[in-house]
Amino acid sequence: MIKLGNKYDALKLKNQLCFPLYACSKEIVKAYKPYLDEIDLTYTQYITMMVMWEHKELRVKDVGKYLYLDSGTLTPLLKRLEEKGLITRRRSAEDERDLIVTLTDSGEALKKKAVEIPHKLGACVDIDAEKAQFLYGILYEIIGKLTDNNNE
Repeated sequence: MIKLGNKYDALKLKNQLCFPLYACSKEIVKAYKPYLDEIDLTYTQYITMMVMWEHKELRVKDVGKYLYLDSGTLTPLLKRLEEKGLITRRRSAEDERDLIVTLTDSGEALKKKAVEIPHKLGACVDIDAEKAQFLYGILYEIIGKLTDNNNE
């Protein structure tokens, strides 16, 4: 925890853990933009496609769990990806309440164009592997604690 001199120090931007996380996230998404423009995806569409490239077929609720997105955000996102021909959506034969998302051949082909993006971005963010792994662990620890608290 950041050491505070008085109770109002908690209201200073420089004492907020959330602010550098927010600013860093915003700057990383901005750094991705030129590479994602080349493959006609937004950052959120890109991370959705990453999940689909890995799993090929998932229930919508599982896509949401992987990405920490609610259905209000996910539904229009998946609709756009379907309009681009990258995925399909259909009702499950076993349970009509479940919507199944499937990667299309075009969606799979896009993977070949996207494969260099993480390397290109890695070159922009010059951080050694040990620090990157440490940061990764800390961020997922925070995510875990926050999601555990939200599910109580």
